[in-house]
Amino acid sequence: QVQPVESGGGLVQAGGSLRLSCAASGRTFSRNAMGWFRQAPGKEREFVAAINWSGNSKDYADAVKARFTISRDNAKNTVYLQMNSLKPEDTDVYYCAATQYGYGISKYDSRYAYWGQGTQVTVSS
Repeated sequence: QVQPVESGGGLVQAGGSLRLSCAASGRTFSRNAMGWFRQAPGKEREFVAAINWSGNSKDYADAVKARFTISRDNAKNTVYLQMNSLKPEDTDVYYCAATQYGYGISKYDSRYAYWGQGTQVTVSS
């Protein structure tokens, strides 16, 4: 079992950058694909980025491609989301999630078994 805990959210001006971290407990972390999702109040959860267990396969939503970068450090049981050129429409609660052991990356939230509590990102115009 993996328990993700997000950090790094905050308030930033448009055009700025933030780096989110997701520290995940659990012995199987290095074999779990990890994903970032975001959700605004009253809206459906939206895929942002995902990375496989080794870090050599990544996927991004079109809305964040070329601005966001997902990475992981298995020695630290941590996944990162570097967010550059932030826009007001990036304002959301960002969630980190882990798949079951051995599963590949996915943009569908139903494929993720373990979720963090979320961290708020607010981008002012």
